[in-house]
Amino acid sequence: MTVYSGPVFDMAVQQFGVIANHLSIPMDERERILMPKRAVTISCPVHRDDGSITVFEGYRVQHHLTLGPTKGGTRFAPSVDIGEVAALAIWMSWKCALVGLPYGGAKGGVRVDPASISKRELEGLSRRYMQEMIPFVGPHTDVMAPDMGTNEQVMAWFMDTYSMYQGRTVTEIVTGKPVSSGGTLGRREATGRGVAHLARRVMRELDIALDGATAVIQGFGNVGSHAALELYNSGVKIVAVSDHTGALYDKTGLDIPGLMRHAAEHGNIAGYSNQLHHDPAAILTLPCDVLVPAAIERVIDAHDAENLKCRVLAEGANGPTTPEADLILEKRQREIFVIPDILCNSGGVVVSYFEWVQDLQQLFWEEDEVKRREYQILDRAFGQMVSRAKRDNIPHRTAAMALGVEKVRAAKNTRGLFP
Repeated sequence: MTVYSGPVFDMAVQQFGVIANHLSIPMDERERILMPKRAVTISCPVHRDDGSITVFEGYRVQHHLTLGPTKGGTRFAPSVDIGEVAALAIWMSWKCALVGLPYGGAKGGVRVDPASISKRELEGLSRRYMQEMIPFVGPHTDVMAPDMGTNEQVMAWFMDTYSMYQGRTVTEIVTGKPVSSGGTLGRREATGRGVAHLARRVMRELDIALDGATAVIQGFGNVGSHAALELYNSGVKIVAVSDHTGALYDKTGLDIPGLMRHAAEHGNIAGYSNQLHHDPAAILTLPCDVLVPAAIERVIDAHDAENLKCRVLAEGANGPTTPEADLILEKRQREIFVIPDILCNSGGVVVSYFEWVQDLQQLFWEEDEVKRREYQILDRAFGQMVSRAKRDNIPHRTAAMALGVEKVRAAKNTRGLFP
């Protein structure tokens, strides 16, 4: 029996089973590596603008603290549940180990639609969530970051709330903060920038010229929009984008800077154009050189995998491809180069690590230094993944996850079991 359930958690368990079998991990070791160390469920009562009180349910899951403090985002979304949060924490562990960060994985969230509450109510919810989490988090225990439905402002409220309780400013309790509050240059763009960097690297290896190449971006939030902008600035035509309000398609290429300005002003892409509407359900299977799923989990199923027409699948979201779809993509390895999520979107946690280090040292870097170091780490992990995949004749996802799981397992075995 376990408190964790749901399709996203089941997917994380299934993926781990594949890796554990590949690595021949003994059965009596598997639960210790897979199951989260700690899960917290809280109630967050908030005064509404109309004078009423609403209680929102929040969560935080810390997967392991073997390599250092846990690290992970906090999402505000109506779909959030403990199983989804646990799965994301597990994936974050493999991601941090793969790219060599001294962290375990964590994730948090509140079940709320941010669009349904006012800014004042959002601040109250953010501060109450952090206040309830104070006994369980800290700069050397668990460091939060933004995720779906949260942003720099929410992180500033988190940091301020924690600092008020400590009686001093503790900038290193969260990452993804505004630069004016101890954030790092380049953090906002880091995840999307990393997705684009790895996509360009694969395109060069496949001899796909950047100028005139095409890309489709599913999800136009922080990750998708900055990945689109980076590719656009490299000469790639972004022929289609989508978000929860709809999809846009233009075979000659969309004006990404203009679309980003519209999304920044209105919160989504709705109303940008009446002529460019496209079926959101069909966007994943449009012909393109690069497909970037950058929204939510489990959007590419087996049927989609059969019908993908991209050369490069760059997973900007966490868990966008189901295990059933992976089996199809394994058969299509010669057609489609998969950059798995735990590598492809790891630029965000890499630069979050840089922010944490800078806050601890109170010594800040220029943006060029942040970008150079991010790309250096991504390139190293990419090389290790490709080498492992070729050596063992396995898919890229299996190779990437095997590298991460191996590091976590080795650390646990070296430290032993207490008491």
